Amino acid sequence: MNGIREKIRESFISVLPVTAIVFVLCFTVFPVSTDCMLSFLIGAVCLIFGLGLFTYGADNSMTKAGNAIGAHLTKSRKLGLILGVSFIIGVIITMAEPDLQVLSDNVPHINSFVLIITVAIGVGFFLVVSMLRIFFGIPIRILLLISYAVVFMLAFFSDFNYLSVAFDSGGVTTGPMTSPFIMSLGIGVAAIRNDKNAEADSFGLVALCSIGPILAVLILGFFYPGESSMISSAVTARYANTSELGFGYVSALPIYLAECAIALAPVVAFFLIFQVAALRLHKVPFTRIMIGILFTYGGLVLFLTGVNVGFSSMGNILGQEIAGGSLKYIIIPVGAVIGWFIVTAEPAVHILTKQVEQISAGAVSAKSMKVSLSIAISLAVAVSMLRILFGIPILYFLIPGYAFALILTFVVPPIFTSIAFDAGGVASGPMTATFLLPFAMGACSAIGGNILTDAFGTVAMIAMFPLITVQLMGVTYVLRTRKTVPEDLPEYEDQEIIELWELGRQ
Repeated sequence: MNGIREKIRESFISVLPVTAIVFVLCFTVFPVSTDCMLSFLIGAVCLIFGLGLFTYGADNSMTKAGNAIGAHLTKSRKLGLILGVSFIIGVIITMAEPDLQVLSDNVPHINSFVLIITVAIGVGFFLVVSMLRIFFGIPIRILLLISYAVVFMLAFFSDFNYLSVAFDSGGVTTGPMTSPFIMSLGIGVAAIRNDKNAEADSFGLVALCSIGPILAVLILGFFYPGESSMISSAVTARYANTSELGFGYVSALPIYLAECAIALAPVVAFFLIFQVAALRLHKVPFTRIMIGILFTYGGLVLFLTGVNVGFSSMGNILGQEIAGGSLKYIIIPVGAVIGWFIVTAEPAVHILTKQVEQISAGAVSAKSMKVSLSIAISLAVAVSMLRILFGIPILYFLIPGYAFALILTFVVPPIFTSIAFDAGGVASGPMTATFLLPFAMGACSAIGGNILTDAFGTVAMIAMFPLITVQLMGVTYVLRTRKTVPEDLPEYEDQEIIELWELGRQ
């Protein structure tokens, strides 16, 4: 029970900043109807408990299953088996990713299932690429340069209605379901190699798997034309009384019970088949994984119900209220404040910052990393709001941003590059898809902008800025370690006696 309480506490800390900001805005400058506020509060409670139960379940099912499967694949040492299983895992795990389901519900011109399966195939393909990289020790810089070169070449010829959605798909894919599973799988497979770079090469899986959805959705745009008549902002529910409000949640529950069962069924089926055919886990670990899956399912149902009925609706309404009034430009600093608090409350960010502090042996502190990430996400959201207000094409930011990030890969140690590109997926967590994207859609709708080209892309901006920030921390690390290197000392013969006090005088 302690584990569940801890996860719910982390979820509460993650949701609290956004809830507090909404309260301040709604009770001062931008009032909303009582039914919307009450619906938002119920949605926030569902989100807290749902996300807490989901992450607890994922830690005790997906992560452990990933470790077990990765360890088994390592023992087999069969490249074909590893690649085939990796592709299947990438597809089925991504289909159950809650952040992706939230995004797919918000994309108006692509069928939800079509978008989910397209993104899932992209993740599966690049998980195979990641395994090949680990096997053969391919520098991540090479794969990133080649992959993003292909991405931006396709971007120039793609339909603009798919461009922002494609980059957003890359940001939301590596969420609380996908990331722990594929990272644990990568660590297990990296154990096949015994060289000193094997552990470092296990990083970067999230980074590469974020590229797959971008390419897949861009390619989808050439074959799957959307219908312009379907393009509209998210519909916000209104309730006349508390009875209608309660019925709104109760009636939505069976829908998400069925959707989540369908999403998790392939994951459970694959694990059970692998258990019977290869793993053969003992009763206790197997039972724990199955119980973890039940927690994952229950949490996912609560999460999606709260998000879609109440939480995201408030984001959309608040975005409309702010951008549609005379104080519309205040949405830029408001977005910056939301961005600052969202990233500082994200549990995965705390893990990342500690990781960097350990790798750099304290040269880059966790505190400085948190501050730099907060600044990065704050700027990313502010720039996204600026882009919505003035209708600036997203490529004007993505091209120089990614170009600078890729240039930095030649300067910083490879491990910082891997962590930086992994950080993009970490920063664009559940709060981004559930609140910031509907917030951007509401603002865009209020000013009469193009939702597909202007509002979408908010997740992409949030995923891009950490690529630069973390690598700049890597530059800081390089500069500090150079300063600590002692000056050239005189050379001595092998048998010569060295007087240490003489060195102390130099």
